[in-house]
Amino acid sequence: MEELIKQKAAEIGFADCGVARADAAPAAGARLREWLAEGAHGSMIWMEERANHRESPAGLWPEVRSVIALGMSYAPGVDPMALAGAGETGRISVYAQGADYHDLIKRKLKELARWLVGAAPGADVKVFVDTAPVMEKPLSEAAGLGWQGKHTNLVSRTHGSWLFLGAIYTTLDLAPDGPGRSTCGSCDACQTACPTDAFPAPYRLDARRCISYLTIEHKGPIPHELREAIGNHIYGCDDCLSVCPWNKFAAAAQANLAFAPRAELTAPALADLLALDDADFREVFAGSPIKRIGRNRMVRNCLIAAGNSGSAALAAPVRALLDDPDEVVREAAGWALERIGAPAKAGAQGEEATGM
Repeated sequence: MEELIKQKAAEIGFADCGVARADAAPAAGARLREWLAEGAHGSMIWMEERANHRESPAGLWPEVRSVIALGMSYAPGVDPMALAGAGETGRISVYAQGADYHDLIKRKLKELARWLVGAAPGADVKVFVDTAPVMEKPLSEAAGLGWQGKHTNLVSRTHGSWLFLGAIYTTLDLAPDGPGRSTCGSCDACQTACPTDAFPAPYRLDARRCISYLTIEHKGPIPHELREAIGNHIYGCDDCLSVCPWNKFAAAAQANLAFAPRAELTAPALADLLALDDADFREVFAGSPIKRIGRNRMVRNCLIAAGNSGSAALAAPVRALLDDPDEVVREAAGWALERIGAPAKAGAQGEEATGM
């Protein structure tokens, strides 16, 4: 049955599949509790509220006996670091440049689950991808898909750092695969690559300093002391993933056309994004995971990037946001103008000399 599951998973489009016992990651719950106690989750209160469900598969579903861990590659065809320093252009994390992965992977998981129920009558199953209180990374490590690297993300010998993870919980008592073994060794590339020093130690992440958290989950003003280090990241960050040496074995994900980057999201102009109102935002990011953060948060992020650019050409679109209805956007616009060195009002002395 285990081999049949893996064959079917590959047929459906999953790049990797492994099996773990439901109790195969006993230390994960304790690490989660310690992380929450440190406050390293920031404002992600939902992590606290469902910690008892997240700690172990049985905490969410007492009847579960086995976990089928699945990975789908989204390895990029270009270097995600290529736009670093491209001041007037925003950087969007690779995973968010195409269609919303939640939808595609959930459909694939359900397809595999339906097949499994037909192949093993009487089996119960539940499928999960990302939004459920499931610790996909330690479970995927337990199932042999890879190991949690020093950046806390899963690393695969075959797919590098570029795997979307999903899980099927089942009442079937399946034979488990061996766990993944870390081969990070003395490498600290992911730690040193982080612009905001979000790793207090190897294998530990302080989300409050992580650019992905700050640009996606964090709703208020971004702390001033972290703004410059954010550079031109406007949605997520791939820096710690991109530098992992294991990525040299990862082939670009050609099979999943849904993950192919949309042209307008590979190198978006900050000036265009700063001009978006709510309706424009919803239209531009329809079908994208970016849509869930809303227009105000995206514009806030773009203002931080504009300020870091130092580009006088962005002064006009930034200035237009000084009277924005959203308080956080207004504050970020004022900060960005100061960084650019532009006056708060158009036509002020010296503006013509700078070409604005």
